[in-house]
Amino acid sequence: MRIITGLYKGRHFDIPRTFKARPTTDFAKENIFNVMTGYIDFDGVSALDLFAGTGSISLELLSRGCGEVVSVEMDRDHARFIQQCIDKLSTLNHTLIKGDAFRFMKSCKKQFDFIFADPPYALPKLEAIPDLALPLLKDGGIMVFEHGKQNDFSQHPRYVEHRSYGSVNFTIFK
Repeated sequence: MRIITGLYKGRHFDIPRTFKARPTTDFAKENIFNVMTGYIDFDGVSALDLFAGTGSISLELLSRGCGEVVSVEMDRDHARFIQQCIDKLSTLNHTLIKGDAFRFMKSCKKQFDFIFADPPYALPKLEAIPDLALPLLKDGGIMVFEHGKQNDFSQHPRYVEHRSYGSVNFTIFK
């Protein structure tokens, strides 16, 4: 896993082979972040990484200058790995929530400038995630939702656009 750009550009983190999570590919991550530069300046913003998995997106957000990044990850081993990566960067503007993303979305009172959600593609309640996450988005904020090709959110009232990079699909909401 590699950080694409920013303060920690080029830093590598070796993901344990036992991990169930699939990190967003470097190709897809680089492309979606290139698209995001047209929507948001990450410098100083607050960001939420739901279903953080390996922490790849959280690390990228911190590298790009986010003022605060909150990562939500339920798997104990994945959360431990994310914390180890954050510790190597010696950054203080990160909060790791070890818990269920659905519970977090339902109970969170804070709003964010940017939300990235990358649930397991086969998650039974995947279709509900935009409606649960979007109330956590500040006015003018952006949400990126990574999902499989079988999902179509183009009829959602807050839909902005869809991007596809190989088997990785992103839907952008405002």
